[in-house]
Amino acid sequence: MGIDPGTISMGYGVIEDDGARLTMVACGVFSFSSKTPIEERLCSLHNQLGKMVKKLRPQEVAVEEPFVSENVRTAIAIGRAQAIALLAGAIAGLPVFRYSPAQVKQRVTNYGGSDKKQVQQVVRLQLGLAEPPQPDDAADALAVAICHLQENRVRQLLARHQTAMETQGIKNLRPGTKRKIT
Repeated sequence: MGIDPGTISMGYGVIEDDGARLTMVACGVFSFSSKTPIEERLCSLHNQLGKMVKKLRPQEVAVEEPFVSENVRTAIAIGRAQAIALLAGAIAGLPVFRYSPAQVKQRVTNYGGSDKKQVQQVVRLQLGLAEPPQPDDAADALAVAICHLQENRVRQLLARHQTAMETQGIKNLRPGTKRKIT
């Protein structure tokens, strides 16, 4: 499950990886009025996200880190929503992973400076959808989930490589390290 945190709009997206292709299971957005007190929005986000985790039963949760820009109030609000997302995963006993916006863009589009439309189009293509998922926050959450699956694939490849190296008697060889062969 990927989560794009926000206190006005929080996107979620669940994808399934069968090894051959990615499939969208569900996506959506929890939306609130900016006039609703923050404590009520956070409470509602906690309840709704907890229900969604129970309903969809993901194996892992990936959350986008807040992008800290010049608007400190926005960064704090997103940080609060991120905390709710982290809490939802932890309460469900799921592993929780965090990714920066640049990491998400890099893993999804192979370019960390991609714009929102590029990311949405690649999400559409990777999931075999006719149109990019809507609303934007749901598409962003699916991008976070895809990023996490790509990261898992890289970790698995590295683990297999490390195991193969150890099987051959080569231990703790880091990239850039030279072996002396005599």
